Amino acid sequence: MKALVLTGVKEFEIQDLPTPEIQPNEVLINTAYAGVCGTDHDLYAGRPGSAAAVPPIVLGHENSGVVAAIGSEVTGVKVGDRVAVDPNIYCGQCEYCLTQRPELCDHLSAVGVTRDGGLAEQFTAPATVVYKLPDNVSLKDAAAIEPISCAVHGVDLLKLRPYQKALVIGDGFMGQLFAQIVQAYGVHQVDLAGIFDDKLKRNQELFGVTNVYNTTREAIPAESYDVIIEAVGLPATQAQAVAASKKGAQVLMFGVGPQEAHFEMNTYDIYKKQLTIQGSFINPLTFKDAISLLESGQMNVAPLISHELELEEVQDFLDGKIKGVSKAVVKVGK
Repeated sequence: MKALVLTGVKEFEIQDLPTPEIQPNEVLINTAYAGVCGTDHDLYAGRPGSAAAVPPIVLGHENSGVVAAIGSEVTGVKVGDRVAVDPNIYCGQCEYCLTQRPELCDHLSAVGVTRDGGLAEQFTAPATVVYKLPDNVSLKDAAAIEPISCAVHGVDLLKLRPYQKALVIGDGFMGQLFAQIVQAYGVHQVDLAGIFDDKLKRNQELFGVTNVYNTTREAIPAESYDVIIEAVGLPATQAQAVAASKKGAQVLMFGVGPQEAHFEMNTYDIYKKQLTIQGSFINPLTFKDAISLLESGQMNVAPLISHELELEEVQDFLDGKIKGVSKAVVKVGK
Protein backbone atom coordinates (compact mmCIF):
# COMPACT_ATOMS: atom_id res chain seq x y z
CA MET A 1 0.00 0.00 0.00
CA LYS A 2 1.06 3.59 -0.61
CA ALA A 3 2.02 5.55 2.50
CA LEU A 4 3.60 8.88 3.40
CA VAL A 5 6.19 8.04 6.05
CA LEU A 6 7.80 10.56 8.40
CA THR A 7 11.42 9.36 8.39
CA GLY A 8 13.03 12.19 10.35
CA VAL A 9 12.64 15.83 11.32
CA LYS A 10 11.00 17.54 8.33
CA GLU A 11 11.62 14.46 6.20
CA PHE A 12 8.89 12.51 4.39
CA GLU A 13 9.10 9.59 1.97
CA ILE A 14 6.40 7.98 -0.15
CA GLN A 15 6.84 4.27 0.53
CA ASP A 16 5.16 1.01 -0.44
CA LEU A 17 4.31 -0.68 2.86
CA PRO A 18 2.68 -4.05 3.49
CA THR A 19 -0.99 -4.14 4.45
CA PRO A 20 -1.17 -3.79 8.25
CA GLU A 21 -2.08 -6.92 10.21
CA ILE A 22 -5.01 -6.60 12.59
CA GLN A 23 -5.28 -7.93 16.11
CA PRO A 24 -8.50 -9.67 17.26
CA ASN A 25 -9.86 -6.39 18.71
CA GLU A 26 -8.87 -4.19 15.77
CA VAL A 27 -10.32 -2.87 12.53
CA LEU A 28 -8.55 -2.41 9.19
CA ILE A 29 -9.70 0.74 7.41
CA ASN A 30 -9.33 1.88 3.81
CA THR A 31 -8.52 5.55 4.30
CA ALA A 32 -10.73 8.06 2.52
CA TYR A 33 -9.57 11.39 3.98
CA ALA A 34 -7.03 12.52 6.55
CA GLY A 35 -7.07 16.04 7.93
CA VAL A 36 -3.84 17.94 8.54
CA CYS A 37 -3.64 20.23 11.58
CA GLY A 38 -1.30 22.10 13.87
CA THR A 39 -0.35 18.90 15.67
CA ASP A 40 1.00 17.54 12.39
CA HIS A 41 3.10 20.70 11.98
CA ASP A 42 4.59 20.01 15.42
CA LEU A 43 5.24 16.32 14.76
CA TYR A 44 6.81 17.14 11.38
CA ALA A 45 9.14 19.62 13.11
CA GLY A 46 10.16 17.11 15.79
CA ARG A 47 7.98 18.50 18.56
CA PRO A 48 5.47 16.38 20.50
CA GLY A 49 1.72 16.49 19.90
CA SER A 50 -0.51 14.67 22.39
CA ALA A 51 2.54 12.40 22.61
CA ALA A 52 5.87 12.17 20.83
CA ALA A 53 6.04 10.64 17.34
CA VAL A 54 9.12 8.50 16.76
CA PRO A 55 10.12 8.06 13.09
CA PRO A 56 9.59 6.10 10.99
CA ILE A 57 5.87 6.68 11.48
CA VAL A 58 2.82 7.37 9.32
CA LEU A 59 1.07 10.51 10.55
CA GLY A 60 -2.63 11.31 10.14
CA HIS A 61 -4.90 11.42 13.19
CA GLU A 62 -8.05 13.06 11.69
CA ASN A 63 -9.27 10.12 9.65
CA SER A 64 -12.30 8.79 7.83
CA GLY A 65 -12.66 5.70 5.68
CA VAL A 66 -14.37 2.40 4.98
CA VAL A 67 -13.93 -0.80 7.00
CA ALA A 68 -11.88 -3.33 5.01
CA ALA A 69 -11.57 -6.11 7.61
CA ILE A 70 -12.36 -6.77 11.27
CA GLY A 71 -10.69 -8.84 13.96
CA SER A 72 -12.31 -11.93 15.43
CA GLU A 73 -13.50 -10.08 18.56
CA VAL A 74 -15.05 -7.08 16.78
CA THR A 75 -18.85 -6.82 16.76
CA GLY A 76 -19.64 -3.09 16.53
CA VAL A 77 -18.74 -2.51 12.88
CA LYS A 78 -18.66 -4.64 9.75
CA VAL A 79 -16.84 -4.65 6.44
CA GLY A 80 -18.13 -1.84 4.23
CA ASP A 81 -19.16 0.50 7.05
CA ARG A 82 -18.24 4.14 6.64
CA VAL A 83 -16.36 5.25 9.76
CA ALA A 84 -14.39 7.95 11.50
CA VAL A 85 -11.68 7.19 14.04
CA ASP A 86 -10.94 8.80 17.38
CA PRO A 87 -7.14 8.62 17.44
CA ASN A 88 -6.70 8.63 21.21
CA ILE A 89 -6.30 5.30 23.01
CA TYR A 90 -6.27 5.21 26.82
CA CYS A 91 -4.75 2.54 29.06
CA GLY A 92 -7.80 2.30 31.39
CA GLN A 93 -5.59 1.49 34.38
CA CYS A 94 -3.66 4.61 35.46
CA GLU A 95 -4.74 7.12 38.12
CA TYR A 96 -6.31 9.45 35.54
CA CYS A 97 -8.24 6.78 33.67
CA LEU A 98 -9.60 5.46 36.97
CA THR A 99 -10.73 8.92 38.09
CA GLN A 100 -12.68 9.85 34.94
CA ARG A 101 -9.90 11.94 33.38
CA PRO A 102 -8.69 9.64 30.60
CA GLU A 103 -7.38 12.53 28.48
CA LEU A 104 -4.58 12.83 31.05
CA CYS A 105 -3.72 9.12 30.75
CA ASP A 106 -0.13 8.31 31.74
CA HIS A 107 0.12 5.80 28.88
CA LEU A 108 -1.74 7.61 26.10
CA SER A 109 -1.24 6.28 22.60
CA ALA A 110 -2.71 7.66 19.41
CA VAL A 111 -3.34 6.69 15.81
CA GLY A 112 -1.13 8.87 13.63
CA VAL A 113 1.12 9.85 16.54
CA THR A 114 2.47 6.78 18.34
CA ARG A 115 1.14 4.24 15.81
CA ASP A 116 0.67 4.49 12.06
CA GLY A 117 -2.21 6.66 10.95
CA GLY A 118 -4.24 7.80 7.99
CA LEU A 119 -1.62 9.21 5.61
CA ALA A 120 -1.59 5.74 4.09
CA GLU A 121 -4.06 3.81 1.99
CA GLN A 122 -4.88 1.58 4.97
CA PHE A 123 -4.42 1.73 8.74
CA THR A 124 -5.62 -0.13 11.83
CA ALA A 125 -7.30 1.02 15.03
CA PRO A 126 -8.87 -0.65 18.07
CA ALA A 127 -12.59 -1.17 17.52
CA THR A 128 -13.30 0.91 20.64
CA VAL A 129 -12.25 4.10 18.81
CA VAL A 130 -13.99 3.38 15.48
CA TYR A 131 -17.36 5.13 14.98
CA LYS A 132 -19.94 4.44 12.26
CA LEU A 133 -21.03 7.49 10.31
CA PRO A 134 -24.61 8.60 9.69
CA ASP A 135 -25.66 8.45 6.05
CA ASN A 136 -25.84 12.26 5.74
CA VAL A 137 -22.26 12.88 6.89
CA SER A 138 -19.76 12.71 4.03
CA LEU A 139 -16.38 11.05 4.37
CA LYS A 140 -14.74 14.40 3.61
CA ASP A 141 -16.64 16.22 6.36
CA ALA A 142 -15.98 13.28 8.66
CA ALA A 143 -12.26 14.07 8.58
CA ALA A 144 -13.20 17.09 10.74
CA ILE A 145 -14.88 15.05 13.48
CA GLU A 146 -11.70 14.73 15.54
CA PRO A 147 -11.05 18.50 15.75
CA ILE A 148 -14.75 19.09 16.42
CA SER A 149 -14.54 16.57 19.28
CA CYS A 150 -11.56 18.44 20.75
CA ALA A 151 -13.56 21.68 20.71
CA VAL A 152 -16.55 19.89 22.28
CA HIS A 153 -14.32 18.78 25.16
CA GLY A 154 -13.26 22.36 25.71
CA VAL A 155 -16.89 23.50 25.76
CA ASP A 156 -17.78 20.65 28.13
CA LEU A 157 -15.31 22.09 30.64
CA LEU A 158 -17.24 25.36 30.73
CA LYS A 159 -20.54 26.23 32.36
CA LEU A 160 -22.55 27.67 29.48
CA ARG A 161 -25.87 29.45 29.83
CA PRO A 162 -28.08 31.16 27.22
CA TYR A 163 -27.72 34.63 28.76
CA GLN A 164 -23.96 34.72 28.30
CA LYS A 165 -21.94 36.73 25.81
CA ALA A 166 -19.07 34.70 24.38
CA LEU A 167 -15.96 35.72 22.47
CA VAL A 168 -13.78 33.43 20.38
CA ILE A 169 -10.27 34.76 19.73
CA GLY A 170 -8.78 33.25 16.59
CA ASP A 171 -10.25 32.91 13.10
CA GLY A 172 -8.33 29.76 12.20
CA PHE A 173 -10.12 26.47 11.71
CA MET A 174 -10.51 25.73 15.42
CA GLY A 175 -11.73 29.22 16.25
CA GLN A 176 -14.36 28.99 13.52
CA LEU A 177 -15.46 25.60 14.87
CA PHE A 178 -15.85 27.08 18.35
CA ALA A 179 -17.97 29.92 16.97
CA GLN A 180 -20.49 27.37 15.71
CA ILE A 181 -20.31 24.98 18.68
CA VAL A 182 -20.90 27.61 21.36
CA GLN A 183 -24.04 28.71 19.51
CA ALA A 184 -25.16 25.09 19.20
CA TYR A 185 -24.83 24.83 22.98
CA GLY A 186 -27.30 27.67 23.44
CA VAL A 187 -25.24 30.81 24.09
CA HIS A 188 -27.25 33.72 22.66
CA GLN A 189 -24.36 35.93 21.48
CA VAL A 190 -21.06 34.73 20.06
CA ASP A 191 -18.47 37.19 18.73
CA LEU A 192 -15.27 36.42 16.84
CA ALA A 193 -11.89 38.17 16.80
CA GLY A 194 -9.23 37.45 14.20
CA ILE A 195 -7.00 38.93 11.53
CA PHE A 196 -8.63 37.96 8.21
CA ASP A 197 -11.56 40.03 6.96
CA ASP A 198 -12.84 37.28 4.65
CA LYS A 199 -13.03 34.72 7.44
CA LEU A 200 -14.67 37.16 9.83
CA LYS A 201 -17.25 38.16 7.22
CA ARG A 202 -18.00 34.51 6.40
CA ASN A 203 -18.70 33.74 10.04
CA GLN A 204 -21.20 36.58 10.23
CA GLU A 205 -22.93 35.69 6.98
CA LEU A 206 -22.96 31.90 7.23
CA PHE A 207 -22.58 30.96 10.87
CA GLY A 208 -24.50 33.53 12.89
CA VAL A 209 -21.62 35.32 14.60
CA THR A 210 -22.90 38.63 16.02
CA ASN A 211 -19.88 40.96 16.10
CA VAL A 212 -16.41 40.59 14.61
CA TYR A 213 -13.14 42.34 15.40
CA ASN A 214 -10.11 42.48 13.13
CA THR A 215 -7.44 42.88 15.79
CA THR A 216 -4.93 44.31 13.30
CA ARG A 217 -6.94 47.54 13.47
CA GLU A 218 -9.65 47.12 16.13
CA ALA A 219 -9.52 46.62 19.88
CA ILE A 220 -11.53 43.92 21.59
CA PRO A 221 -13.87 45.54 24.14
CA ALA A 222 -12.39 45.23 27.62
CA GLU A 223 -14.24 43.51 30.46
CA SER A 224 -17.19 42.63 28.21
CA TYR A 225 -17.54 38.85 27.99
CA ASP A 226 -18.79 36.05 30.21
CA VAL A 227 -16.98 33.36 28.20
CA ILE A 228 -13.76 33.81 26.25
CA ILE A 229 -12.20 31.02 24.17
CA GLU A 230 -8.60 31.60 23.15
CA ALA A 231 -7.92 29.48 20.05
CA VAL A 232 -4.57 30.85 18.89
CA GLY A 233 -1.96 29.98 21.52
CA LEU A 234 0.13 33.15 21.50
CA PRO A 235 0.96 35.23 24.59
CA ALA A 236 -0.60 38.33 23.01
CA THR A 237 -3.95 36.65 22.35
CA GLN A 238 -3.92 34.94 25.74
CA ALA A 239 -3.52 38.35 27.35
CA GLN A 240 -6.36 39.66 25.16
CA ALA A 241 -8.59 36.86 26.44
CA VAL A 242 -8.05 37.80 30.06
CA ALA A 243 -8.48 41.51 29.33
CA ALA A 244 -11.85 40.85 27.63
CA SER A 245 -13.24 39.04 30.67
CA LYS A 246 -15.89 40.60 32.89
CA LYS A 247 -16.51 39.70 36.53
CA GLY A 248 -17.20 36.01 37.00
CA ALA A 249 -15.99 35.11 33.51
CA GLN A 250 -14.62 31.83 32.25
CA VAL A 251 -11.53 31.82 30.04
CA LEU A 252 -10.73 28.69 28.03
CA MET A 253 -7.09 28.51 26.97
CA PHE A 254 -7.45 26.14 24.02
CA GLY A 255 -4.77 27.37 21.60
CA VAL A 256 -1.54 25.39 21.66
CA GLY A 257 1.42 27.72 21.99
CA PRO A 258 5.17 27.13 21.94
CA GLN A 259 6.27 25.06 24.91
CA GLU A 260 8.57 27.81 26.15
CA ALA A 261 6.01 30.64 25.82
CA HIS A 262 4.64 32.62 28.78
CA PHE A 263 2.19 35.47 29.09
CA GLU A 264 1.76 38.04 31.84
CA MET A 265 -1.44 38.95 33.63
CA ASN A 266 -2.45 40.84 36.74
CA THR A 267 -3.04 38.17 39.37
CA TYR A 268 -5.22 40.58 41.35
CA ASP A 269 -7.70 40.47 38.45
CA ILE A 270 -8.17 36.73 38.98
CA TYR A 271 -9.15 37.44 42.58
CA LYS A 272 -11.14 40.60 41.98
CA LYS A 273 -13.10 39.26 39.00
CA GLN A 274 -13.34 35.71 40.37
CA LEU A 275 -12.10 34.39 37.05
CA THR A 276 -11.98 30.76 35.98
CA ILE A 277 -9.04 30.03 33.65
CA GLN A 278 -9.31 26.57 32.15
CA GLY A 279 -7.01 24.49 29.97
CA SER A 280 -8.26 21.83 27.54
CA PHE A 281 -6.44 18.75 26.22
CA ILE A 282 -7.61 16.41 23.44
CA ASN A 283 -11.10 14.87 23.30
CA PRO A 284 -12.17 12.30 25.88
CA LEU A 285 -15.47 10.61 25.00
CA THR A 286 -16.73 13.46 22.81
CA PHE A 287 -16.77 11.75 19.39
CA LYS A 288 -20.48 10.89 19.55
CA ASP A 289 -21.38 14.50 20.31
CA ALA A 290 -19.17 15.71 17.44
CA ILE A 291 -20.85 13.31 15.00
CA SER A 292 -24.29 14.41 16.19
CA LEU A 293 -23.47 18.08 15.63
CA LEU A 294 -22.69 17.29 11.99
CA GLU A 295 -25.63 14.91 11.55
CA SER A 296 -28.12 17.44 12.93
CA GLY A 297 -26.85 20.28 10.77
CA GLN A 298 -25.95 22.41 13.80
CA MET A 299 -22.41 22.50 12.40
CA ASN A 300 -21.34 23.06 8.81
CA VAL A 301 -17.66 22.34 8.12
CA ALA A 302 -17.74 22.11 4.32
CA PRO A 303 -17.19 25.88 3.79
CA LEU A 304 -14.15 25.74 6.08
CA ILE A 305 -12.30 23.02 4.13
CA SER A 306 -10.39 25.06 1.58
CA HIS A 307 -7.86 22.56 0.19
CA GLU A 308 -7.98 18.92 -0.84
CA LEU A 309 -4.40 17.62 -1.12
CA GLU A 310 -2.68 14.51 -2.45
CA LEU A 311 -0.14 12.63 -0.32
CA GLU A 312 2.66 14.11 -2.42
CA GLU A 313 1.56 17.66 -1.48
CA VAL A 314 1.58 17.25 2.31
CA GLN A 315 5.23 18.21 2.76
CA ASP A 316 4.81 21.37 0.69
CA PHE A 317 1.82 22.28 2.84
CA LEU A 318 3.69 21.71 6.10
CA ASP A 319 6.62 23.71 4.72
CA GLY A 320 4.29 26.65 4.13
CA LYS A 321 4.50 26.54 0.33
CA ILE A 322 0.72 26.28 -0.11
CA LYS A 323 -0.94 29.57 0.81
CA GLY A 324 -4.42 30.67 1.80
CA VAL A 325 -5.37 27.47 3.64
CA SER A 326 -8.33 27.50 6.01
CA LYS A 327 -8.37 23.73 6.48
CA ALA A 328 -6.60 21.08 4.41
CA VAL A 329 -7.62 17.45 4.07
CA VAL A 330 -5.71 14.78 2.17
CA LYS A 331 -7.67 12.61 -0.24
CA VAL A 332 -6.00 9.26 0.29
CA GLY A 333 -8.44 6.71 -1.11
CA LYS A 334 -9.88 6.49 -4.58
